[in-house]
Amino acid sequence: MPAKHHSSSPPEPGRREPSGPPVSVGRIPVLDVRPMVRQGRRPAKAVTGESFEISATVFREGHDAVAANVVLKDPEGRPGPFTPMRELAPGTDRWGATVTAGAPGLWSYTVEAWGDPVSTWRHHARIKVPAGLDTELVLEEGARLYERAAAQVPDAGSRGVLLAAVGALRDESRAAASRLAAALTPEVDRVLARHPLRELVTSSDPLPLLVERERALFGSWYEFFPRSEGTPEQPHGTFDTAARRLPAIAAMGFDVVYLPPVHPIGTTFRKGPNNTLNAGPDDVGVPWAIGSPEGGHDAVHPDLGTVEDFARFVARAGELGLEVALDFALQCSPDHPWVHKHPEWFHHRPDGSIAHAENPPKKYQDIYPIAFDADMDGLVAETVRVLRFWMGHGVRIFRVDNPHTKPVVFWERVIGEINRADPDVIFLAEAFTRPAMMHTLAQIGFQQSYTYFTWRNTKQELTEYLTELSGEAASYMRPNFFANTPDILHAYLQHGGRPAFEVRAVLAATLSPTWGIYSGYELCENTPLREGSEEYLDSEKYQLKPRDWEAAAREGRTIAPLVTRLNTIRRENPALRQLRNLHFHDADQDAVIAYSKRQGSNTVLVVANLDPHHTQEATVSLDMPQLGLDWHESVPVRDELTGETYQWGRANYVRLEPGIAPAHVFRVLRPSSPSIGGSPTT
Repeated sequence: MPAKHHSSSPPEPGRREPSGPPVSVGRIPVLDVRPMVRQGRRPAKAVTGESFEISATVFREGHDAVAANVVLKDPEGRPGPFTPMRELAPGTDRWGATVTAGAPGLWSYTVEAWGDPVSTWRHHARIKVPAGLDTELVLEEGARLYERAAAQVPDAGSRGVLLAAVGALRDESRAAASRLAAALTPEVDRVLARHPLRELVTSSDPLPLLVERERALFGSWYEFFPRSEGTPEQPHGTFDTAARRLPAIAAMGFDVVYLPPVHPIGTTFRKGPNNTLNAGPDDVGVPWAIGSPEGGHDAVHPDLGTVEDFARFVARAGELGLEVALDFALQCSPDHPWVHKHPEWFHHRPDGSIAHAENPPKKYQDIYPIAFDADMDGLVAETVRVLRFWMGHGVRIFRVDNPHTKPVVFWERVIGEINRADPDVIFLAEAFTRPAMMHTLAQIGFQQSYTYFTWRNTKQELTEYLTELSGEAASYMRPNFFANTPDILHAYLQHGGRPAFEVRAVLAATLSPTWGIYSGYELCENTPLREGSEEYLDSEKYQLKPRDWEAAAREGRTIAPLVTRLNTIRRENPALRQLRNLHFHDADQDAVIAYSKRQGSNTVLVVANLDPHHTQEATVSLDMPQLGLDWHESVPVRDELTGETYQWGRANYVRLEPGIAPAHVFRVLRPSSPSIGGSPTT
């Protein structure tokens, strides 16, 4: 990162500044500032209260000491107190500091590097004074540096501490070692840490930081189809009947209710059960085949109710502490009003027909994709209008269907326009596609992203993928770990039964700050359309799927109590609200994974059995400093799933049995009585 040089003193009168070609580094090089998104053209991201690291390469010529700090500026351009940086690993010249985001808005950050003459002097003095080399000269140099430092200290008390050290350094009645010691006391250190003497201050160019509301990073999502929440008398649900499901969803601890499209559904090429092409008159069709004579993206399906009914549903959710996320699928059925009103928005083949959507081998005969380049401005304007329509009815979160099949610049314009006026609106990118596209969509504005989590099931896969997501990618890409979706029933769930559903819920809820399930997950629904397929048999995408929730609870056919407990644990432990604090620990069995998260004094340690079929025993070796502990310490840990407390140290035995104890979710307690507990065995 290019650096700007800010001298600690003005040039001498009459002295000419150096001329010639511009330089690429400042007086003290400040290079490779991170996070940096798209060479600084897009902001790095954080949410209010999120802690993250800012780092840079900082060095200087010779052997004099160098130091660095981070300066955050709020959306009004007001600088906050600088945060001192530390060298991350000795000899690497890589410096870093952890900062915490403030209120939402567009912030900026810079790294300042500077010569540290006091540290340079202290290093030399500690060598020369004991050896009797230039003793008086060295002590006088220190006295003059401390005088300079004291002159810039604003409060009299701290200034007095430094001036007392000056007096001691010049007190020839005392032994040299005593005079030096008086300048190296903890009291002096504390003052200099707050008010360092800085020379040759060099600042990096400012980089943007977009701070958003916490829901952009942290939340629990529940997806369900309102049309399946009907009654025996009226099988097709309405917004009013679906609202009866909301208290149970809130009771499980979810924050967001996500609804598939609620718009009118076309009848041309309507799909029947299990994606068949011969729909009958009573088949309800696919919600993503949007548009009919009743309206398009700004209308609701008449069988669900009215727009006013939808607004009442949103209000009821709000009363229960739930936000409503609405699916935004920018595509049309052949019956959508746009097809006739805006024919230029579609690709017409030589025979005049419009090609339906495809994702080979899947075909979507009931859906027309949009062609963007003929009228990009018109499509941006109409998209913003539609989004604002639903925002006007209480929606502040949109799950965007297949954004990777639309131009990236389109989304950059749409999200930019929406968020300029309404920065609290959140967009989730449903893009299971190539990494470059997924990362770019996150960089240009999407607040959240679906991920490959569903297909990462082994310890190696999870460790590698989560290390990527919680590393540099976390400065712009926030993962939403859905354990299943209406499109994705992974083989792991098909063949692992209830234990597989339990452990995947634990992983999703504790690895990522945002996770979600699609309705039926808590019932462990796992019958595929056919062997080798990830589609559900009798998928809810094509038909109504009523469920008897009360009977399932009565008969113990639900893992809703586990889901509820996981969401409670997430709310009670600030460490689980973060992503970048994830650290993996060693377990000597491939089927056992161990990881921790720490935020301040709160530390959560998870140990899970990834094998849904067999009991696993392992020794877990903890990286104690990552838990905020010394290597020799032994501390009590409480399993937040069971309430049991054990004593854990550097090496620990576990036994995890599917269906009985798929995982431990430990809260690390502060050291207390050594008599608590023993090794956890289940």
